[in-house]
Amino acid sequence: MILCAADKIAKMWGGTPVIQQLSLEIHEGERIGMVGPNGCGKTTLLKLLSGAEPPDSGTIHYKKGCQAALLAQIPNFGHEETVMDVLKQAFAELLGIGERMSRLEAAMADPDQGVMEKALKEYGILQEAYADKGGYEMDANLARVADGLGIVHLLQTPFRRLSGGERTKVGLGRILLLEPDLLLLDEPTNHLDLQAVEWLETYLRDYRGSVMIVSHDRYFLDRVVTKIYDLEGGTVDVYHGNYAYFVEEKERRLLAEFAAYQEQQKKIAKMEEAIKRMRIWAAQADNPYMFKRAASMQKALDRIEKLGRPVLERKRMGLAFEMGERSGKDVIVMEGVGKSYRREGTDGDGDADDRNRTRLLYKDVNLHVRFREFVAIVGENGSGKSTLLRMIAERLEPDAGTVRIGSGVKIGYLAQHDLFPDETKTIVDAFRDRVPVEEGEARHILAKFLFYGASVFRKVNDLSGGERMRLRLAQLMHQDMNVLVLDEPTNHLDIDSRESLEETLAAFPGTIVCVSHDRYLLNKLFPVTYWLEEGALTRYEGRYEEARSKHAELRAAAAAAPSGRGDDAKPKPDAGKSAEADRSDRRLAKLEAEINTIESKIALLEAAMMREEQAEKLSAMHEKKSLLEAERELLYERLDTVE
Repeated sequence: MILCAADKIAKMWGGTPVIQQLSLEIHEGERIGMVGPNGCGKTTLLKLLSGAEPPDSGTIHYKKGCQAALLAQIPNFGHEETVMDVLKQAFAELLGIGERMSRLEAAMADPDQGVMEKALKEYGILQEAYADKGGYEMDANLARVADGLGIVHLLQTPFRRLSGGERTKVGLGRILLLEPDLLLLDEPTNHLDLQAVEWLETYLRDYRGSVMIVSHDRYFLDRVVTKIYDLEGGTVDVYHGNYAYFVEEKERRLLAEFAAYQEQQKKIAKMEEAIKRMRIWAAQADNPYMFKRAASMQKALDRIEKLGRPVLERKRMGLAFEMGERSGKDVIVMEGVGKSYRREGTDGDGDADDRNRTRLLYKDVNLHVRFREFVAIVGENGSGKSTLLRMIAERLEPDAGTVRIGSGVKIGYLAQHDLFPDETKTIVDAFRDRVPVEEGEARHILAKFLFYGASVFRKVNDLSGGERMRLRLAQLMHQDMNVLVLDEPTNHLDIDSRESLEETLAAFPGTIVCVSHDRYLLNKLFPVTYWLEEGALTRYEGRYEEARSKHAELRAAAAAAPSGRGDDAKPKPDAGKSAEADRSDRRLAKLEAEINTIESKIALLEAAMMREEQAEKLSAMHEKKSLLEAERELLYERLDTVE
C-alpha cells in the first residue's frame, strides 16, 4: 500500500531549480536509500516529504493518519531542556495519559461513590490505551535506544551544552523513539562510532514503518536498504536493490542509454545528410516535388524526440599524493604509552581532586607500524583514537612511555577538527597558507578539487563539511611526505569523492595510519587493524570484518574465563581498569533504573488489580504481573554479577 506519493513536485532554491517535475512513491515497509552528488537536492526532498517545506508546484499525498518525521543534520531544541527531556518528547501522548491516570488515582479515593465510579471507568479506558501504546515499555525503549547510540552518560546534560555531533545523536534517538510511519533520516551515521552504526543497522532492518535514508555510507546502505532512489539533475531514477546492486545496474543502464544515444545520432546524421542532398538536387533541377520531399523529411526529423547524451562519469576530485624520499623500515614505534585527560570540576569541598578530574585513556599501549603498511585504528567514540594520531603526528606528548618516529619519516596529517586556523580567509588564500604558489597556479590546483571560477573567493567559514575536507585534501596533496596520518578522511565527502580518495590512497607508495568509521574504506584498503577498547590496543592481521570477528572471539574467551584467570585471553586488562570501572558504573545505573521501572509497573498493576472486578481482565493482569516479577528476578541476577 502506498504510504506517500509525490506528483510532479518542483522546488527552487535561490533562483536555481533543485527539484524539477519529480514523481515518486513510498510504500509501507520499504527501506529506501537516496543517493546523489552533494547539492543535488537530497536534503530538500526530505524536507518536502516531511512537510517541513512546501513544494513550489506539484502535490504530495499521504495515507490517512500517516505520521512523517525528519531527522535534520543539525537538530535544535530548547536551551533549558536536558537530553532526557528531549528524548521524552517522543512520548508526549503517553506522558499526557500517565499524568491523567495519576490525577484519576486521587479521584478514585473520593468517598463520593459517583465520583469514584466515574474516575474508575475513565481510568480503565486510559490504562488500556496506555498499555496498547506501549506505555509500560516506554522507559525500557528509551534505555535501549540511549544505550545503542551511546548517549546514556548524556541523559542529564542540558541540550545547549552538547556538541554538534552529540546533538545529532540525541535528535536521532528522539526520532527513533517517536516511531513514525515514515522515518526520514539525513546522514544518520554522522558522528556515530562503529558500534552505534551497527546497532542502528539492526534497529532499522527491524523497523515496522517505512524508512528513507540519505547517506554516503555505502556499507550502511548495503546492509539496510532494499531500494535506491538516485537523485540527479532534479529528477529521480529507481533501483530495486541495495547499493551494490544500484552500482552495477546503473552502469548497465548508462551503457545501454549511451548505445541508444549513439544509434540515434547516426540516424539523425543520415537524415540530415539526405535532406541536404535533396535540397541541392531540387535547386539544381528546379524540382518542386523534391523540395516537398526535403521539407517532409525535415518535419519527420523535427518530430524525433532527441535523447540526451548520458553522463558516463561525473567530475571528480583530481587527487594524486606524491611521496618524497622513502622512510626507514620502522615508521612509528609506540612503547608503554599512557595518556589521561583532565575533566572540568572540583570535589565536594571545592578543592581540585586529580583522581576525580582525570580520566585514563590508556596505559602501556604499544604500536608498531612498518614501511608501506596500511594500518587502521578503530574503537568507540571517546576511546582515544584521535589522541593516538595526534601523538603520532607530534602534536601531543604522551604522559608516559615513548613515541618514536623513524628515520626519514615525513608525516602528512589530516585532522578531524580544527582544519583551518583562520576561517575568515578565502579558499585560495587558505590554500596558499600551506602551499606557497602563485594565485593563478593555486586556482588551477583548486579546480581539480571542484572549486571553480569565483568560488575560490568564498570564505572558509561559509564552506560545508565536504568542501572543507576537499580543501584540506588539496593542501595535503602538495606536502612533502611519505606517511599519511588520517583522522576520519571520508567525513562529509559524497560517494564520488570517497571513491576518488580510495583510489588515490590505494596507489600511495608510502605508509598510511587511518582512523575511520567508514567500513567500506576499512575493508578495502587496510589489511592491518588495531582495536582500541577499554584502554587496551590490540593488533589484528586482517581487514575490519576479520578483525571484528577475532575481537569478538577474544571478548567471548575473556568473559568465559574464570574470575581472575582471563588475563591471557584479554590483553593488558590493567590498561583498561579505569575505563572498565566507568563502564561498570554505567551498567549498574542502567540495571537499577530498569529494576525501579519494573517495580513501579508492578505497584501500578497491584493497585489496579485491587479495583478490578472482571475475572478475565484480572487473570490477564495477574499474568502480566508474573512476567514482570520474572523479569525483575533476571535483572537482580544480572545486578549481582556486575557488583
